[in-house]
Amino acid sequence: MKNKNLANKLKSQQSHKFLKQTFFTLLIFTLIFCLNINSALAQETVNTPGFNPQEWLRNALQWIDSLGTVGAIAFIALYIIATVAFLPGSILTLGAGVVFGVIWGSIYVFIGATLGATAAFLVGRYLARGWVATKIADNKKFAAIDHAVGREGLKIVLLTRLSPIFPFNLLNYAFGVTEVSLKDYFIGSVGMIPGTIMYVYIGSLAGNLAMIGTQTQPTNPTVQWAIRIIGFIATVAVTIYVTRIAKKALEQEIL
Repeated sequence: MKNKNLANKLKSQQSHKFLKQTFFTLLIFTLIFCLNINSALAQETVNTPGFNPQEWLRNALQWIDSLGTVGAIAFIALYIIATVAFLPGSILTLGAGVVFGVIWGSIYVFIGATLGATAAFLVGRYLARGWVATKIADNKKFAAIDHAVGREGLKIVLLTRLSPIFPFNLLNYAFGVTEVSLKDYFIGSVGMIPGTIMYVYIGSLAGNLAMIGTQTQPTNPTVQWAIRIIGFIATVAVTIYVTRIAKKALEQEIL
């Protein structure tokens, strides 16, 4: 009986180890995919000498985590500010998964990103129209979007949110100088949902990995990690699939 229990324990440990190795492999490939997207989105990010936005946002997330229930409001406010100020939102999105978990983290990110994008849209339309027009004047893709928006505003906004072709923060301002209505722009923000969930999911898994070996670890970690990995694979697969479809559809619309 003792040998049988030992064998079962070793089998469980090997299974747990295999699941962790599988997850780490998937996480590395997904992070590479996400970083490739982020490198394109960050092309228009403003970097002030002596100011490290990544470090500042990480410190802000630690502060938010210490606030308890009020942290959600602070996080949404921070996300709005980051969106308007061209700060990298991916750090906040990943951090939301660690601090709030997948469900609430996705909700808070979506609210903050939508409100921040709307604020940038209004700034681009009414306060900084000349500056935005100058920034996108020589960009043929933006010119094509401007033309396409005149035909189908909501559809174009939705497709650009689903496809990471354009820098997200600058796109918020750029839509402000097009003919798209505020209503269509706001509704089109639902296109951010697939990417939001994927990034938050990655952050949540990173937070769960940090708990391995602690007292907060679940009693049946093998089953828990199997469910998380399956959910993670499904989330990434759906996000990539939707992104590719949106990219093709958008290219057809703006040709």
